[in-house]
Amino acid sequence: MNSSIPRWNLDSIYHDITSDEYRQALESFSSAMEENEALLETASRFTREANANFDFPAWLSSYLAASDALVARCRTLAAYAYVTYSTDTTDTAHLNNLTRVQELSVRMQQQELKFSTMLLAHRASLDEFYRRFPQYEQWRYLLDEVLEGTRHQMPAAEEKLAMDMQRTGGDAWGRLQEQLVSTLHDDGGRMFNEIRNDAFSADAALRKASWQKELALLSRHRVAFAAALNNLKGETVLLNRRRHWADALERALVSSRMGRSTLDALIAALEGALPMWRSYFQAKARLLRRTGCTASATAGTGAEPGLAFYDLFAPLPGGGADSLLEKRWTFAEARDYVVAEYKSFSPDMGAFAEKAFAEGWIDAEIRPGKVGGAYDEDFPKGHQSRILLNFTGTFSDIITLAHELGHAYHFSCMKGKPATFFDYPMTLAETASTFAETITKQDVLARCGVSDKLRLLDIDLQDAAQVLVDILCRFYFESSVFEERQNGELSADDFCRLMRSAQERSYGSGLNSERHEYMWAVKSHYYSTGLDFYNFPYAFGQLFAAALYMKSRQEGPSFAATYAALLADTGSMSCEDLCRKAGFDISTKEFWDGGIAMYAAEIAEFTALAEKV
Repeated sequence: MNSSIPRWNLDSIYHDITSDEYRQALESFSSAMEENEALLETASRFTREANANFDFPAWLSSYLAASDALVARCRTLAAYAYVTYSTDTTDTAHLNNLTRVQELSVRMQQQELKFSTMLLAHRASLDEFYRRFPQYEQWRYLLDEVLEGTRHQMPAAEEKLAMDMQRTGGDAWGRLQEQLVSTLHDDGGRMFNEIRNDAFSADAALRKASWQKELALLSRHRVAFAAALNNLKGETVLLNRRRHWADALERALVSSRMGRSTLDALIAALEGALPMWRSYFQAKARLLRRTGCTASATAGTGAEPGLAFYDLFAPLPGGGADSLLEKRWTFAEARDYVVAEYKSFSPDMGAFAEKAFAEGWIDAEIRPGKVGGAYDEDFPKGHQSRILLNFTGTFSDIITLAHELGHAYHFSCMKGKPATFFDYPMTLAETASTFAETITKQDVLARCGVSDKLRLLDIDLQDAAQVLVDILCRFYFESSVFEERQNGELSADDFCRLMRSAQERSYGSGLNSERHEYMWAVKSHYYSTGLDFYNFPYAFGQLFAAALYMKSRQEGPSFAATYAALLADTGSMSCEDLCRKAGFDISTKEFWDGGIAMYAAEIAEFTALAEKV
């Protein structure tokens, strides 16, 4: 492979959306859905008639096989529709194809609702089913999960009404927040997201001015933001009550496949580490003050030792000709770097990375019409993946490449599993990607020069702090919002009060008095009708990957097999059972403290180096 930046090759999936093969795949998928619907209708009719000849275990075996094949087709078609659209968003044919496949996916969701009703009606036959068809024993957890879900369903007519009304209710309030954020601008025409991005600028005065401007813009529209969040959370409280959830957190834990004791242990570990994180923020604040890199009059002083909010992402001074952070990398160099890092963990992981590059799975070229950012898409057809990123030659691109390849490696470990198992919870979705990123970062930190080390430590710590401190802040905030929203309406003043309280509980003395009481208006995660507490799963993933990394250091090369086996089972059991099978207990604070230890060592090293500048 030459040093040019690649586009991916999709021919092993489909040639293009106009090809006969793709058209036939769509037609075949539609026909298979009709066959599935016929299977469901047959079972429904026999159930209504109480037909004694209805062999439910045999029917269930046939249905699960047909349904799993349908899931594999749907995932492949949906992934293909998105990857072709995302590299050419200006082509309406790709957009129309994406919409068409999404509509087919909605039909599948309706089938799932019918299936859950059928499973509930015949749950007494499940023991016989597992006895006669032992190959489906591995499905037991997922089928139990379906049955548990029926406890939280309203009558079918009410569920349909709720879905219809949500489009003009909670979903519409969420879109209002998106529209407000995407259209806000200052008097000079600079868009809100551009202003927010100044938080990463090396210009200290610009960081502060943009923070002030951001607060002013959000304050100006505080009534609209508050109305959106108040009404959306009010709808959530009402529907959760109608669906017999104890609270929004119970619903979030079930969807995350983890128990309350595990969450309690995770939160306890995060809280126990807060003094450590505050010491990092204060060390950075002192460094910025000594080097003249802050516009704050008080941050890093005896009176207010913490950082100003607008300095959380401030880049540190330094760098030189030999700096990894200043170097412009070719794609070939980036490829070789990531492959070497993967091989350092296990030959299997390294061979996988080589295969991904050799078979054209990566689209890294920047071009008009291509979406920004980075992602991984997995295809059951041929059990292969495709990775998109926008390669500019920075070291950050190498980290992104390692991260996205980690997602693809996760999928590769699940080869041979039913396609239904590929849907693992958000808590585990970032495990392999964050683990791969951690391997790369830790190796770089061990080998880089002194000037790079301080900056690399800061980059890693500020990223981790967003997940382990700011996410805790968001958890505190959302918990208090749900607690108070059950008792009445909430105003902008209420949301600001709750955010100030959450920031004090989490950041504490790590920040000075220049904070951000409007973060509730900025974060779109608060405005999701389908995902309450869209926060703690991120902390779970980050700390889980760190704890796994520390275990790999303790156990050596033998851990690679344990790790691959763990990834293979992520879609068919609870988080606790998965980890218990791998030999550790995530319901204890001690497990999570193992991940914290990695960051404690980094903070100690950062503080020592920072004091020498």
